[in-house]
Amino acid sequence: MTERPARRGSYHHGALPEALVTAAFEVLDEAGPGAVGMREVARRAGVSAGAPFRHFADRQALLTALADRVLADFEQWQRAEVEGSTGVALRAVGLGFVRYALLHPHRFELVRSRVFTADRQPELAERLSGIDAAFTGFIVADQEAGRLRPGDPALVGLAGQALVYGLAQMIIDGYLPPERAEELAGQVLDTFGQGIANPGGSVGN
Repeated sequence: MTERPARRGSYHHGALPEALVTAAFEVLDEAGPGAVGMREVARRAGVSAGAPFRHFADRQALLTALADRVLADFEQWQRAEVEGSTGVALRAVGLGFVRYALLHPHRFELVRSRVFTADRQPELAERLSGIDAAFTGFIVADQEAGRLRPGDPALVGLAGQALVYGLAQMIIDGYLPPERAEELAGQVLDTFGQGIANPGGSVGN
């Protein structure tokens, strides 16, 4: 999905940060976040070992820039999932989340460490805000079309996010069989969409 980095000297100074992130993306997909190092990224980009430090203060800064790139890719993926679906957008988003995490487990690992944490990087705030706004928009559109019952879109979104995040992690960790990932994700999302409360029973304290 990413472009091959340019050869040494074939890009100007302003394009080098992008080339470095592209190289880091390749390393990430091949070997995971732990393998993304300044020296290896510089080697793949065809520059000196010290060149990345002119654009990224340290490895953590590079990983944050890489996480932003992954989130941009993830957002495009999710929009395509919704556009390719004829049903409830929330279900398409949920399935898309699980599919992306299973197809790109190293990317999921990086995003998990940068987003699903109490210490989010402020550099990712704009990207995350855009993703959250799009997700909320899908929920509101489903509610207005009568495909979802009325309710706080933020709460509905949080419930759905918690569900698919946990499901994806359980599959990646081997707790659930990966060969049944899509089937299980669809069944779980359908159960979530239908609700599990018995209308005739009491679900309160």
